[in-house]
Amino acid sequence: MTDNTTNILQPIIDMQNVSVGYDGEDVLSNIHLSLMPGSFSFVTGKSGAGKTTLLSMLYLTKRPSKGVLNVFGNNINFSNRNSLALMRQKMGVVFQDFRLLDHLTVYDNIALPLRVRGMNEKEINKRVTELLKWIELHKSVYKQCSTLSGGEKQRVAIARAVINRPDILFADEPTGSVDSEIAEKLMRLLVELNKVGTTIVLATHNEQLTSTYNYQRIDLSNGTAKLYPALQRV
Repeated sequence: MTDNTTNILQPIIDMQNVSVGYDGEDVLSNIHLSLMPGSFSFVTGKSGAGKTTLLSMLYLTKRPSKGVLNVFGNNINFSNRNSLALMRQKMGVVFQDFRLLDHLTVYDNIALPLRVRGMNEKEINKRVTELLKWIELHKSVYKQCSTLSGGEKQRVAIARAVINRPDILFADEPTGSVDSEIAEKLMRLLVELNKVGTTIVLATHNEQLTSTYNYQRIDLSNGTAKLYPALQRV
């Protein structure tokens, strides 16, 4: 029982005096931040504040220039390429520029993470079909992604990121290219994922989003990060 309690209480992400940047210049400095498993966090800040930089470090494509970053209890400064790859298998990422394979269909883009894992096609078809209905793209299943609108590509990118049922999901402006109705549907999907245990880290500049959904907020300003807890509502 003691071991289980320890696992539950261990942060899924822990940053101690972390700095990160490009070409020898720090964008973010001296960050102290811990995120617990099952939490939902908004990352906010003005354009250029470092939201995308922070996410790229957390999903392990960029190492800190200073300090200690622990992900899943592992210090990434001492993690080799294979260890990082195993950690990434537990993550889902929604990129701001989608990064879809435009020559593939909607179905094949979403199915790709499951095929990499070696899942059987029957289970893949079940999961992909369910998600396509949820994001209202079930009529576009065989379209090539190169023919989709920006909003449609955004929905495919989110579906691809969550199809693997990751332990933690990073999303960079996931509702930025869709209308308010679809944005609400996508947020409900993320909320449901969070309810079943997926940790969510969502970068956004949408103040309506952060005011509607009462989750903790990591605000980036002047190269630093400050955590604001969710408001206690009666």
